[in-house]
Amino acid sequence: MRREGLAGVKKAAILLMSLPAQEASSILRHLSRAEVEKIAAEIANTRRVDRDLQKAVLEEFYQMSLAQAEIAEGGIEAARALLERAFDPARANEILTRLTALMQRRPFEVLRKVDPAQILAFIQNEHPQTIAVLLAYMDPAQASQVLSALPDDLQGEVARRIAVMDRVSPEMIKEIEALIEKRLQTLSVEVMGNAGGIQGLVPILSNADRNAERTILNRLEADDPELAEEVRARMFVFENIVQLDDRSIQKVLRRVDNKTLATALKGTPEEVSQKIFKNLSQKAAELLRDDMAVMGPVRIRDVEQAQREVIHIIRQLEDQGEIVISRGNEEDDYVV
Repeated sequence: MRREGLAGVKKAAILLMSLPAQEASSILRHLSRAEVEKIAAEIANTRRVDRDLQKAVLEEFYQMSLAQAEIAEGGIEAARALLERAFDPARANEILTRLTALMQRRPFEVLRKVDPAQILAFIQNEHPQTIAVLLAYMDPAQASQVLSALPDDLQGEVARRIAVMDRVSPEMIKEIEALIEKRLQTLSVEVMGNAGGIQGLVPILSNADRNAERTILNRLEADDPELAEEVRARMFVFENIVQLDDRSIQKVLRRVDNKTLATALKGTPEEVSQKIFKNLSQKAAELLRDDMAVMGPVRIRDVEQAQREVIHIIRQLEDQGEIVISRGNEEDDYVV
């Protein structure tokens, strides 16, 4: 499967869809708003990624990472030789030109856009000297987050080693970089033939910060209203109502008519029904149970339509600032 004519945005989308959602959203946070919008739109419009194409993009990304290391350690010609073993000479030259134009490499440059929590997971069991060398070459703000998250006894030892560090041999830097590259490669080994589409975009947006989420959805809505609506619906399904606090649910219930609510609750998990009834008055709860009892069997599409109407009300209330829907990366949401 050839990918030479594939746009950079398409390749970025395929790469992000190949990563776990949390890691992909962490990468998005380091991109510009325009870049995020383009990539998110590409993910949403990609219904399926051919397995061979995905493998080719990941291979190119991996080879570019290796070539980047070769440029720094062995020079341009060493990198060219490596790329020509993986691609034809014209393609190798194209990649090499792009790499040399983009990179001003320093040791551990690959980690500059990696979330500190992920770096911590990579290194916390390593020798204190290894950690010290890594932190000494990292961005100070990023390194401070990693250092502060280490166990107390390890913090002091690593800080001491950084303070007394004089020169670090190129061999040690190469060894540590090889270790980090090996850990990073594990993120790309699971090739997913059915990645992409709305099911690929939803978990990424759910882990993104709220401003990025709204910006992306607004852009999608301008380009493709139906697609944006489907993405919004997938991001908050009816069963997620249990995540709302009682005051928020009460605000929602005041705007939902009894017939719609009775239909929406048909066949839902017990915890959802209990959450709803808990936030109704005794009289309202009795009326709702009566409506559900006399309703009899209900077509699945009617239940889904009723649930969409409830979700629409929830989104309206969120847009108005009346309620706050908790997202995957938030722990301190509150109700206005």
